[in-house]
Amino acid sequence: MAQRRMFSKKITDTDHFLEMPLSTQALYFHLNMGADDEGFIDRARTIQRTIGASEDDMKILIAKGFLIPFDTGVVVIRHWRIHNYIQSDRFQSTIYQDEKARLEYDQSKVANLNNEKKCIQNVSISEPQVRLGEDRLDKVRLNTYSADSNESHDDAIPYKEIVEHLNNTCGKGYTYTGKSTRKLIRARWNDGFRLEDFKKVIDTKSRDWLKNKDMNKYLRPETLFGTKFETYLNEGPRSNQTSSNDIGV
Repeated sequence: MAQRRMFSKKITDTDHFLEMPLSTQALYFHLNMGADDEGFIDRARTIQRTIGASEDDMKILIAKGFLIPFDTGVVVIRHWRIHNYIQSDRFQSTIYQDEKARLEYDQSKVANLNNEKKCIQNVSISEPQVRLGEDRLDKVRLNTYSADSNESHDDAIPYKEIVEHLNNTCGKGYTYTGKSTRKLIRARWNDGFRLEDFKKVIDTKSRDWLKNKDMNKYLRPETLFGTKFETYLNEGPRSNQTSSNDIGV
């Protein structure tokens, strides 16, 4: 088995990763170091206890889509193939072939559950309060990562209700069938956010931007449902003096 492990900044240098508690980030790195050459780990709980991480740290990684847990106790790093490329003379196949058979990899090399073989255990818990340095996250979504949250399970995602709420609240005319809009909504849904979260973001930013002629144009799916979604979700109402700097444009 190869002894060196690598990490891609495409995964670890994103808001989605860095907004997690530091203890959760540390657990992720240790799990990667302890994984076999295909990203499978059979002692995740031991690693968790050894480094002093909490049960919530593990559940956050699962809910955020960084790990997939199996009912055998094995977990797999979803972005393993993005992080690591191991030369054939050093590569050792995983012994967890049953678990591997339940996965499929998309074009971006991210592991997802094979739709026909649902093997995920229930890890849903309530929403704990956690700290990121001195700042406090109001919510960390810990909905179960399951086959139903996979991209192919679009039937579970209320695209129409979300987009209609945006149109009715902000006076827009977006369609819920648009490919780019659905992709944004699906990405946030797979992050663990749900209908009430989308409505809250729409309502919050509508109060901030609707009557601001400079900001009204940003009441659109690509802004509201993009990478700053969680930031908007945790904002309180603000004055209408918001500038484009607040949305990163």
